[in-house]
Amino acid sequence: MEKTTMTVHELAIQLGISIPKAYELIKSPNFPSIRIGSRIIIPIDEYKKWLKESSGGKADEINNNL
Repeated sequence: MEKTTMTVHELAIQLGISIPKAYELIKSPNFPSIRIGSRIIIPIDEYKKWLKESSGGKADEINNNL
């Protein structure tokens, strides 16, 4: 079964940013995240769409590495 979500820590690693910056990013209005209690998860498919839109379509190489 393919993984469908990632944690904020995994997001930070994927983007090469600090964990505090990743938490700042998920608070952005258009960033796809889901809060379940105190846990925050990021749907990978929605993240890929957001990344592609935010990068002007230049994120295909990053998407292929997920």
